[in-house]
Amino acid sequence: MKLLYFAWVRQKAGIGEEVVDPPTEVETVSDLIGWLKTQGPGYAHAFEDLRTIRAAVDQTHAPLDASVRDASEVAFFPPVTGG
Repeated sequence: MKLLYFAWVRQKAGIGEEVVDPPTEVETVSDLIGWLKTQGPGYAHAFEDLRTIRAAVDQTHAPLDASVRDASEVAFFPPVTGG
């Protein structure tokens, strides 16, 4: 699964994109975030407040309870405001 990180999520995680093979118990976006938080302090810092994280699964905005079981790409980014 390809993971993409944007804006300050990328800065805190210390990486823009990567390919991972999460454990089989990772079924949702929330599970994926929980697993990522164990992968290092940058990830823990990037995902410390889930209220400030948005996700897209295969380029479609997705809630934290969305499935990632068959996803090929998950992106993480902060809330976006327009102006």
